[in-house]
Amino acid sequence: MNMISDTIKYIGVDDLDIDLFESQYVVPEGMSYNSYLIDDEKIAVLDTADARKGEEWKANLTAALNGRQPDYLVAHHMEPDHSALIAWMLETYPNLQLVCSAQAVKMLANFFEGVDFTGRVVTVKEGDTLALGKHTLQFIGAAMIHWPEVIMSYDTTDKVLFSADGFGKFGALVHETDDWACEARRYYFNICGKYGVQVQGVVKKMAALDVQAICPLHGPVLKGEALANAVKLYDTWSKYEPESEGILIAYASIHGGTAKAAERLGEILREKGAKKVVVSDLSREDMAEVIEDAFRYPTVVVAASSYDAGVFPVMHDFLYHLQIKNYQKRKFGIIENGSWAPVAGKVMRGMIEAMKDCEIVEPMVTIRSRMKKEDEASLEKLAESLLS
Repeated sequence: MNMISDTIKYIGVDDLDIDLFESQYVVPEGMSYNSYLIDDEKIAVLDTADARKGEEWKANLTAALNGRQPDYLVAHHMEPDHSALIAWMLETYPNLQLVCSAQAVKMLANFFEGVDFTGRVVTVKEGDTLALGKHTLQFIGAAMIHWPEVIMSYDTTDKVLFSADGFGKFGALVHETDDWACEARRYYFNICGKYGVQVQGVVKKMAALDVQAICPLHGPVLKGEALANAVKLYDTWSKYEPESEGILIAYASIHGGTAKAAERLGEILREKGAKKVVVSDLSREDMAEVIEDAFRYPTVVVAASSYDAGVFPVMHDFLYHLQIKNYQKRKFGIIENGSWAPVAGKVMRGMIEAMKDCEIVEPMVTIRSRMKKEDEASLEKLAESLLS
């Protein structure tokens, strides 16, 4: 049994069979569905797991209980990868009380048709507490991180924050490495990235607490230096500030002409002293990885072919993803391509201009099918603008 402290036990499970998390994010290293048990005068189970791993989770719970009956089930988040076994818990343990937010109560019928929750639910809000004996849970409102019903809880005895999906990451615990930030970054920007204001609110609330450990619903428990680094990164990410110096060139190329222009711009930028240039093929690379890089660096170049009197679809998808994630405070360069009527630049410009505090530098470079010698000068000028 994995112990977080003398009385807090980890009862979660790894999922090594899943291919796409939320049916869109590739997870070659799997996922963890984290759940915890506080063993006190009253026993509290903190979240359940995905139905995919229900039997394994039930076995972990049974072992941790060691013949005792749980008193409370705290549901920090109603997303099915954490709440799938709520009805089973209430049926199996007749005296169990479900603890959740008022917004979560409204969602129960959505997920558990026909289940009678009458007299089985304790509704909590910001500042409420739950006494377990030596341990007391203090609840923290965390709406829109990344659903409206989310709450976090803070164990005032062991100084542990149960952070729901906050501070989570992709990857099963069995594959965990020291590089927390890599998959935590991709996770944050694609799942929580839209809600920077709300994340900032929680980061500020945390600053008033003596948090010695963070127990998220995905990924490892964070302590010590790892915890401090994670909080620092969350503060940066949620302010929409660049984390690292660098330039992302994201391209969408049909027959290779746009790709050559994007690659050549990357070479020019490096020749001019750019310390970090990432060139990404939107048609082939993981979209979530490219979005992660767009948030990580202060400067982005979008290069795309014209297509059906618009822009090549993968580029539209990329910029649409940035829009819905509340992307902001970045510098953009634009390269368009068109054999007879280039319009990709106009479409990309319009999508970028719809984002907050995003600057588009000139010149916009127009390629006609294939890059030619005279296009070098335009790329040189664009590189100079990007680096100024």
